[in-house]
Amino acid sequence: MAKRRNRFSDKAFMLIELIAAITILLVLTTMALPLARNEIIRKREMILHEDLRTMREAIDRYKLASDQGQIPIKVDSFGYPPDLQTLVDGVAVKGTAKGKYKFLRKIPIDPMTGTADWGLRAMQDDPDSKSWGGQNVFDVYSKSQGTALDGTQYGDW
Repeated sequence: MAKRRNRFSDKAFMLIELIAAITILLVLTTMALPLARNEIIRKREMILHEDLRTMREAIDRYKLASDQGQIPIKVDSFGYPPDLQTLVDGVAVKGTAKGKYKFLRKIPIDPMTGTADWGLRAMQDDPDSKSWGGQNVFDVYSKSQGTALDGTQYGDW
């Protein structure tokens, strides 16, 4: 009879150990999930910053080339590109028959919306305008309505 009680107490002890181990794993998992979720959001935010910087630098290079007279411009454009696709397609360089200057390889995908549809501002628009006048591209922003980890709106970056 003593052996039976030992086996029963051993099995009960193993069950308690198993329950304790599962409880510890559940607690650790519930603590790790928000951290992993925030890490994913943080990576998307870094990509968004990088994409915005890349497009704004391309717009600035276009403006510099137009100011220096290297590329033809429309009078009412103030030397800014007419749209983002022009930065990808390129513009003819003055004085060459075949030369094209391209400012972007492709229009990046907005990591927050999952599309290449960016908000645009023209030189003639208000600085905080969310509607594009269509004359030129002076600035770009994300069309995401989300809030960043720092509390700011993605569209305000």
